[in-house]
Amino acid sequence: MSTNILYVDDEPHNLSAFAATYRRLYKIFTAESAEEGRKILDKEDIHIIITDQRMPKTTGVEFLASILEAHPDPIRMILTGYTDIDAVIDAINKGQVYRYIQKPWMEEDLRINIEKAIEIYTLRKENKELTEKLLVANRQLEFIARQNLLS
Repeated sequence: MSTNILYVDDEPHNLSAFAATYRRLYKIFTAESAEEGRKILDKEDIHIIITDQRMPKTTGVEFLASILEAHPDPIRMILTGYTDIDAVIDAINKGQVYRYIQKPWMEEDLRINIEKAIEIYTLRKENKELTEKLLVANRQLEFIARQNLLS
């Protein structure tokens, strides 16, 4: 499976640096605003969302919280150059953020965090599929049990 990553940041040079660094490993989508990010999410199957916290109009946490209902599956990360404990708490509580990473990011550290996020995404997807199969099997067993009771 090729991993699709959406990176949202209002600074174009951060977007191009990220894309240049990771484009050989993953399929990278970039957006300069939350609005642009939403459009990509509506068209593409995104597995990981990485967003800057401090952007004009919408913070990274607000963006992640706003897409949670429509796009619950992608693993979420926030990159920021600022240490703001309230933003960290908000990120975890409202945006269901997996990692909060300091800018400038360390290439290897961010890659490891992306790999861990891919593992979590894959495990959640497999878990969801297995749960669905289990529900179907359970319904079939209930049907058979009812048939046996009737005969």
